[in-house]
Amino acid sequence: MRILVTADPFLPVPPSDYGGIERIIFFLVEGLLKRGHEVSLACHRQSKTSATESHFKQYIFPWNHISNTLTIYQAAKEKPDVIHSFSRLAYLLPVLRTPTPKLMTYQREPTIKQIQRCISLAKESLSFTGCSNYITNQIKSFAPAFTVYNGVELSKYTFRNNVEKDAPLVFLGRIEPIKGTHNAVKAAQLTGRKLLIAGNIASEHKSYYDKQIRPHLSNRIEYIGPVNDVEKNKLLGSACSFLMPIEWNEPFGIVMAEAMACGTPVIGYPLGAVPEIVTNNFNGFLANDIGGMVEALRKIETIDRSNCRKTVEDRFSADKIIGNYLSVYHQIMKGA
Repeated sequence: MRILVTADPFLPVPPSDYGGIERIIFFLVEGLLKRGHEVSLACHRQSKTSATESHFKQYIFPWNHISNTLTIYQAAKEKPDVIHSFSRLAYLLPVLRTPTPKLMTYQREPTIKQIQRCISLAKESLSFTGCSNYITNQIKSFAPAFTVYNGVELSKYTFRNNVEKDAPLVFLGRIEPIKGTHNAVKAAQLTGRKLLIAGNIASEHKSYYDKQIRPHLSNRIEYIGPVNDVEKNKLLGSACSFLMPIEWNEPFGIVMAEAMACGTPVIGYPLGAVPEIVTNNFNGFLANDIGGMVEALRKIETIDRSNCRKTVEDRFSADKIIGNYLSVYHQIMKGA
């Protein structure tokens, strides 16, 4: 099968630190190639994959969007059997009317009006996947849609069946209000546990960090900055629990799968896709508020860490996700 995959133009594939979706694109591309498929990739110019790469040019808006669209148009001239987009739906405009089966993967809230417009142009040649049922269920009333969860490369995460008695809590993600870093701080303070905070701080959220996070830093609550894959494996594996006290509807939350791959249970608020990943009393706990999170932390040792690893092996491994995407490719090719 000849497959054209498109990434967003902003981060290389794979990324150096932040960039969960780019990691998924990387293992998907490499996995498809290992399975004997012919793969091309439209991506950031600093990407390093085994695929045939077409690089996006970096121009100033709006010329970057026009250029990026043309990059995909040129790559599609090689007549792939399937075009699989992880980038913007608008970038597919020049190829929408072609009969080539096209798959748009949503890793964020879908824009239904845009989907309806594109379906009217593409007819039966355009289908969608969501990274969770939470996302897919928003699309399927308007277009063909399948759920393919996100996943991780298990070989990059070391399973730890036991951790130290005083093992810390970990928060890893963008440091911003909707991610709930301040809630993780409160949970640590109320339980007296050590908390390690990792992640990047965008310029627009520097004030949030300065006002709601920095004043609470101490020898018990530390901000350690962004982490790479090696550092992430060590950080997550040494934790007694990973905290996901979000204040938005999370489309998936790859970091939960990364934590579980290390054997670390997750405590999260049941928003968006979190209840699809965290199973109460099996691989973590769902908590409705800070009080519920504190209560869950008091019984975190009751979670068998092997259940966390098993969750990822059964549902969120790279091999599983590659197979699921291949299954969708075959389905949409039959309908073409």
